[in-house]
Amino acid sequence: MKNFAFLLAASVALPLSAAAQAADPPDPPSATTASSKTDAPERDAGAISALQKMGSYLRTLTSFQVKGDIATEEVRVDGQKVQENSVATLVASRPNKLRIDIESERRPRQLLYDGKTFTMWAPKLDFYASMDAPPTINDLANQLDTLYNLNMPFVDFFRWGTDASGISAITSAVDLGPSQIGGVTCQQYAFRQDGLDWQIWIQNGDYPLPRKVVLTTTTDDARPQYVATYTWNLAPSFSDEAFVFTPDKDAKRISIAQWRQPQVAQVTP
Repeated sequence: MKNFAFLLAASVALPLSAAAQAADPPDPPSATTASSKTDAPERDAGAISALQKMGSYLRTLTSFQVKGDIATEEVRVDGQKVQENSVATLVASRPNKLRIDIESERRPRQLLYDGKTFTMWAPKLDFYASMDAPPTINDLANQLDTLYNLNMPFVDFFRWGTDASGISAITSAVDLGPSQIGGVTCQQYAFRQDGLDWQIWIQNGDYPLPRKVVLTTTTDDARPQYVATYTWNLAPSFSDEAFVFTPDKDAKRISIAQWRQPQVAQVTP
């Protein structure tokens, strides 16, 4: 729409006085000026607005369930890319209950938060770690990030539309038009920021939910990608017990090391 409006405005000739018509025409723009306009990254206001609208809507959801079908590329030492697939399911009840189940052949995980305690369980190893947690999901995500270098899966669903979303870091924003994800009509957008190219498909209509994301790391010559397709349930059924971890008799409790210490616990969906 922005490009169309610009062309429309340029095509409208305003009436000129006789003196203005007789005046010398203005100098043409210099090559430097024209080049800088051409090379400037596009930052479509509508694309930025769509992100803000999506974030505002997500903050209205008091409880929801979302399943992510995820493909992650890792780069080996020799530069070869390998892909790992997983399925992560989130159940959240704001402000202080969260459960994430990660199905993965290599690294299955379960994360539980009941408003008081956060637990991470590795079922293959039957190891778990529990710690006292802050009173909200957002506070928990910040604590895991700053103290333990853990990036909580689905964390952006709680940060989009807030000051923590990093929307000011976006240097390029483009509306790529309509698209279909799982039979749902969406609008596809492409964004750029330092070290990252990313795309997002946002559902059209009254429920602007993110339906797919593609993240491309641009600081690595191999340009590994993270791709996730989401399925939403806005009326999940659950009980408070779903967020409480009860270890089996053989489970071994370990501690989560803070990130400044040599050993760092990692959570990768």
